[in-house]
Amino acid sequence: MPFLSQTLSRVKPSPTVAVTQLARELAAEGRDIIGLGAGEPDFDTPDNIKAAAIAAIEAGKTKYTAPDGIPELKQAVCDKFARENALTYTPAQISVSTGGKQVLYNALMATLNPGDEVIIPAPYWVSYPDIVRLGGGEPVIVEGAEAEGFRITPEQLEAAITPRTKWLIFNSPSNPTGAGYDRAALKALTDVLMRHPHVWVMSDDMYEHLAYDGFDFVSPAQVEPGLYDRTLTVNGVSKAYAMTGWRIGYAGGPEELIGAMRKVQGQSTTNPCSISQWAAVEALSGPQDFLAERAAVFAKRRDMVVERLNACAGITCATPEGAFYVYPSVAGCLGKTSKGGRRIDTDEDFCTALLEEEGVAAVFGAAFGLSPHFRVSYAASEAQLTGACDRIERFCAGLT
Repeated sequence: MPFLSQTLSRVKPSPTVAVTQLARELAAEGRDIIGLGAGEPDFDTPDNIKAAAIAAIEAGKTKYTAPDGIPELKQAVCDKFARENALTYTPAQISVSTGGKQVLYNALMATLNPGDEVIIPAPYWVSYPDIVRLGGGEPVIVEGAEAEGFRITPEQLEAAITPRTKWLIFNSPSNPTGAGYDRAALKALTDVLMRHPHVWVMSDDMYEHLAYDGFDFVSPAQVEPGLYDRTLTVNGVSKAYAMTGWRIGYAGGPEELIGAMRKVQGQSTTNPCSISQWAAVEALSGPQDFLAERAAVFAKRRDMVVERLNACAGITCATPEGAFYVYPSVAGCLGKTSKGGRRIDTDEDFCTALLEEEGVAAVFGAAFGLSPHFRVSYAASEAQLTGACDRIERFCAGLT
């Protein structure tokens, strides 16, 4: 359509959102659907956080705020970074946005020029490349091999950097694989970055508190202080605090970058919801003991799902370090035909047939930049996960 922007033609709708919406629509039609496509905890927001939001409403804190966050929340974010990540920021170095996605969007819109390159390790969160394209940049995809635990190597990073590289987008633990970089693995990458002072780092730490088996989460500027002045450390309350719908993300970084991001946000959404901001103050400043309790539940689910998927014919599934996803390979299912008559030539074919024939909604691996895999979210009840695994096992057994 000539009326639409040419830039829009460079991007596509989010596959994860599309799968989740399709599952909702099929369920509304009466189909028995188990949705494993959504990237959100099935836990409820803790009561103290909800109470803080109610108190804010009753106190009349329902007006516009500063474009990128109330002072109380910015200070809470500073305290969080100091307490948990050994990173020192002032409130002037903090940006609060309507979810972590807007933080990333603001930063890329504020910094990218046509032709700028952004290194994105694959598998990647589906929105990274498209936001880069919206900003006029060029995604440079570097595949993290399954044999390397879906992690990129220092040699791969070095080879991907060019004079036009502006950012590396780094995500650990990862969506979609759950793969995490320990201190040694991350230090090897930061050593490369120290040799290329024109490359900035966008560290997406959203799954920081969802790490298992003693995995020690670390962030790039924490591991290599020399990167502090060119790192944007991104986080939010969505995953750890089960606040996906509240839409609060935040970041710490150089003051000039934060100011540029404020300018972008000031001409788009302006401030995040005032009520959500006060709830986020309580989330970051209030009791944190439930985080470990919920992580233990997720770890138990992970172990069950990994075991069950590895028992399915044609599927192999690695055990991830964190997040609430697994990223099994369906290489052993390709070239076969489902009971419903669908030829399985790709991971998208696999997921389509699985949804049509067994009512299990998952996201195909090509959407995340690495096939042949699919992403399963285990942020669901044990009963749902057991039922889904039963169906996946039956589906795989029926392939001929």
